[in-house]
Amino acid sequence: MANDEAPGSRPSPVKWLSGAVLAIILATFFSDLSHEMCTAVLPLYLATVGLGPAALGLIEGVADFLVSISKLVGGFVGHHVERKRPWASLGYLLTTLGTWGIAFFGSLAAVLTLRSLAWIGRGFRSPLRDYLLADAVEPKYYGRAYGLERAGDMLGAVAGPLVAALLLWAGLSFRSIILWTIVPGLLAASAFFFFTRERGKTPPAPADPPTATPEPKPAFSRAFWLFVIGVVLFGMGDFSRTFIIWLAARALGDDGSQPAGTLSVAVLLYMMHNLVSALVAYPVGHLGDRRAKLPVLVAGYAIGVGVNVLLALLSGSLAWLVAAIVLSGVYIAVEETLEKAVAAELLPRERRSLGFGILACGNAVGDMVSSLYVGLLLAAGHAMAAFGIAAGLGALGVGWMLWLMSARRNGKP
Repeated sequence: MANDEAPGSRPSPVKWLSGAVLAIILATFFSDLSHEMCTAVLPLYLATVGLGPAALGLIEGVADFLVSISKLVGGFVGHHVERKRPWASLGYLLTTLGTWGIAFFGSLAAVLTLRSLAWIGRGFRSPLRDYLLADAVEPKYYGRAYGLERAGDMLGAVAGPLVAALLLWAGLSFRSIILWTIVPGLLAASAFFFFTRERGKTPPAPADPPTATPEPKPAFSRAFWLFVIGVVLFGMGDFSRTFIIWLAARALGDDGSQPAGTLSVAVLLYMMHNLVSALVAYPVGHLGDRRAKLPVLVAGYAIGVGVNVLLALLSGSLAWLVAAIVLSGVYIAVEETLEKAVAAELLPRERRSLGFGILACGNAVGDMVSSLYVGLLLAAGHAMAAFGIAAGLGALGVGWMLWLMSARRNGKP
């Protein structure tokens, strides 16, 4: 898209909001609505069959590990295929079917397998979707585009728990709620497959002789690799937000034996977390477009460290837990929006699909590690240790990013 405004004129605020961008946002919204309906009741469902936070940590940790591999695979596939839309659509479909299939089984092994399949699809599609979104807008709109996409994601994550809570109040079982996830899941896959568009290849230079050796694709920059290291360090303190439901239920005095009442309140607190993220994502992306993105991202990371300190010291208090949930919603929005926007700026187009896969893989490895140790320590009754370790590792990520910011200002990376 060429910038053809007259000097001094104000650009249209929606110039970049094409049909392809809207299709990606709709797919993101419906997919998140689908799997967040399941996520909202999963910890409570596990509790009814005698499985506590250790089982939840195992399920989320293994799923995150497989997500990390599938994101890398998705980036690799996107790096080698011209048409990325059908492959990404397949990922949406696999997430839908894996989530829906949980309704038919109740054992830890079956839930673990199906949740993992769903997350493999989710991971595989991620770098392909992110590539297509970056391709659909000019670089100066990256923050806003990824912010709006994250807002769609989080609005789906608001709608999913809300629908789950309404169905709980209506008397539906956990299994029935999971069965209904197939409807928005299929809408997501359809929106992506039928309404997104691909830009196509850049035509080669006409002056190249037919026998000339094709130019190699540009290498990943040192700055990109240093950025990924910081993302992984912070990610090792960035455990699955599913634990928020478990913490809220514990603070409310519930053991997961009832399908309504205060259990629905725990789900609504998780919904509030996602609503905060949805409200913050686009303004944060817009701020990142107007200023340097990395400092805004580091500020979000610092808020995340503060959240873990709050949880380590005061997670037994419902009032402080609510404060931590709100702040968590803020930092998750900053993290998920600006990590991608910073990476998009650091990556050449020819490497962007694989680069997004590497970034997402590193993030998922950190999430896997944090979900495993947080789940095990919570099961052993060591909440302070669980969240204290998370805060310490997150602080390492903040320190690394501050060093990277300083090095970039001095022109070193």
